Amino acid sequence: MIYNDIDFNKKNILITGGAGFIGSNLAFYFQQNYPNANVIVFDKFRNEDTFDNGNLKSFGHFKNLIGFNGTIISGDITNKKDMKKLEDYKFDFIFHEAAISDTTVSDQKIMMDTNVNAFVDLLEMAKKMKAVMVYASSAATYGDSDRFSMGHEQPNNVYGFSKMMMDNIAKKYMKKNYISIVGLRYFNVYGEREFFKNKTASMVLQFGLQLLKGKSAKLFKGSDKIKRDFIYIEDVIQANIKACKPKKSGIYNVGTGKSRSFQDIVDILKDELNIKREDLYIQNPYEKQYQFFTEADISLSKEFLNYEPRFSLEEGIKTYLSEIKRIYEKEI
Repeated sequence: MIYNDIDFNKKNILITGGAGFIGSNLAFYFQQNYPNANVIVFDKFRNEDTFDNGNLKSFGHFKNLIGFNGTIISGDITNKKDMKKLEDYKFDFIFHEAAISDTTVSDQKIMMDTNVNAFVDLLEMAKKMKAVMVYASSAATYGDSDRFSMGHEQPNNVYGFSKMMMDNIAKKYMKKNYISIVGLRYFNVYGEREFFKNKTASMVLQFGLQLLKGKSAKLFKGSDKIKRDFIYIEDVIQANIKACKPKKSGIYNVGTGKSRSFQDIVDILKDELNIKREDLYIQNPYEKQYQFFTEADISLSKEFLNYEPRFSLEEGIKTYLSEIKRIYEKEI
C-alpha cells in the first residue's frame, strides 16, 4: 500500500538494523512498492554472543531478508570503521532501527553506547548528506507514567532511559532545523518477521505458538488487568513512510490509541484457532521493571503525520495467524 506521494524510486535509502523485525519489513515495503529504489540494509547480524540475561546481543537474521534484492552491508553502528562503509553513499532517507531493544538488559554502558552515542554519529551523517532521518524511539520512555504523551516520560529501565536520551538529542537537532527528523515511539509491535527476536518476540507470537504446540497459554496472574497498546507491523510501516514527509519534525507515538489486555490476545487466538483449553497463570518475575499499562496518545501523530491505525487487535491477529502457523510448521 502506498502511504504518501513521495516517489522513492531512484532514491538512496539506508535501513540500520535492516535484518531485524521492523527493518526487514521496511526493506520489503520499498522493494514491493518502489522497485527502483536503492535500498541499503546495514545490520550487525547475529552470532552466539549473549547478555548476562542469556538473550542474544543481536537479533538480525538472514532469513528475514530472503528474497531481498537490495544491498546488504554487515556492520555495527558502534564501530567507526564499519560506519565508514556508508560514507560513499549519498542517502536521501535514513531509517534508524538498529538498537538494543531488550528491556531486560542491565548493562548500562553498552545500552548507552549503542542506543545513544551511535545515534549522534548517524545524525551527523544525515546532516552532512541532507538526508531525512526517521528513527525508532519507544513507549518505554513513559515507564510508569499514566499519561502517554510528550512531557510525561519517566522510564523505569535503562532501555527506556536510552530512548529518552535519543529523543532529547533529536530535539536539539530539530531546533537547528538542519534536516527533517522524526522519532517514532513504538508501542507493543507484533507481526511478520519477529520470530528471530526469540524470547523478546511479541506475546501474540509466543501465545500463538504455545497454543499450536498443544499447551495452555502461560499468562502472568492478573493478565486481564495488564493492558498494553498492541500495534500491528503494517501500521508501524505506515508511520515510518508518513514520517518521511511530516508537517513538522517531532517525536510521535505509534500505537492504536486503545489498550488491550494480554488475556484479550489469548482469547482472540483461541477463538481463531477454535481452542477451548484452560489457561495457565504464573507469577510475574519482572514486576519491578514492568509496564502494567500503556495507551498511546496518537493525536499529534494524526495531526502532523496524517497517521491513522488500520488494524484493531482482532484484525491484526487474524492477518498474522497464517504466518504464526507457518512458523510453527517450518521453524518449530
